[in-house]
Amino acid sequence: MNVYREYVIPESDDIERLLQTKMTRLAHLLYTFTPQDGVLDLPISGLSIVRYSGTEIDCPKTFYLPSLSIVAQGARSISIGHETYKLDKSQMLMNPITLPISLQTMKATKSEPLLIIRLDLNPERIAEIVPKVYSHGLPEIKQWRAGHVMNADISIIDAMIRLLECLQKPGDVEFIAPLIMDEILIRLLRSSAGVHVAAMGFADSGVHQVSEVIAWLRKNFSQAVKVSDLAKLTHMSESSFYNHFKAVTSMSPMQYQKALRLHEARNLMLSQHMDATTASGMVGYVSNSQFSRDYSAFYGAPPRKDIGRLYRRSPKIY
Repeated sequence: MNVYREYVIPESDDIERLLQTKMTRLAHLLYTFTPQDGVLDLPISGLSIVRYSGTEIDCPKTFYLPSLSIVAQGARSISIGHETYKLDKSQMLMNPITLPISLQTMKATKSEPLLIIRLDLNPERIAEIVPKVYSHGLPEIKQWRAGHVMNADISIIDAMIRLLECLQKPGDVEFIAPLIMDEILIRLLRSSAGVHVAAMGFADSGVHQVSEVIAWLRKNFSQAVKVSDLAKLTHMSESSFYNHFKAVTSMSPMQYQKALRLHEARNLMLSQHMDATTASGMVGYVSNSQFSRDYSAFYGAPPRKDIGRLYRRSPKIY
C-alpha cells in the first residue's frame, strides 16, 4: 500500500528553533576544538576558528583573505574600508577580496567566549563552479561592496557543522570535506551576495583583475612600483585601473601597497623579533622616520609601543 504524506512547510518559529539548535551545536564544536583564546588553523585547508574570552583583546588592523565568517557565539565589529559591520550570533560576513580590516570584540566572556568559524574562499574553485550556478552569465554588479553581512543560512550552518565533524572521523578530511566545501560555495553563490562571490572567479570581471594585482602586490610588496606598472598587469589604461582598484578596495593602489608593507613589517617584528629599523628596510622603506609616521597613523601607536602591547596580549590575535 502506498502512503502519501503531504509536505508541510515549517513555520517560521520552527525554522528559528532549528537554527538555534544548529548554532548551539556549531558553538559546541568550536569550543571543543579551541582550548584557549586565539586563532586556530584546522587540518582542513582554509578553515580556522577564532576564540576570545574578553572584549579587551583586539587587533586594530590586519589583513583578511576572501572569506566567509560565521559568528556562533558573542559579537564582533569589523571595519572594511569606509564601512563598519557588527556581527552578532547567527550572522555571516562574506568579504570577497583581500583587504586590511579593523576588528573589535564587542561581546565575550570566559563562560561564553566569542566563537567564529572562518572559511577562506578559493577563487580558482569558485571559477570552476560559477558556470553551473550562473549558466546564463554573471548579472551586472550595480554597486560593489567589500563586505556583506547576512543572517545565517541554516543550510550553510549545517554544512559547516558537517565540515567540522569530518575532523572527528579518519579519512573524511581527505574525501568528504572537499565535497562539503563545494556545497558551501554553491550555497553562497546562490545567496544575496552570490554575484559578488562569482565575480572572484570571472577572469574578465574588474574584481578578478584587481584580485590578480593584489596577489602580485602581496608577493612583491617591497618593490618600488608605479600605478602604470600595475595597470599593465590588467591590460587597462592607468586611469581605468586606478578607478577599478579604488572602487573595489576603497583605497588607491599605493595606499594598498603601504598597508601591505606595514602589515608585513609588523609580522616581522612580532614573529622574528626584528627591530623597527630592520623591519622597515625589509619591506621596502628607505626612511625610518617615514616608516614610524606611517606605522603610527595605521596602527594607532609607534612600532615599539604597538608590538609591546601585542606581546602582552596574545601571540596570534587576528
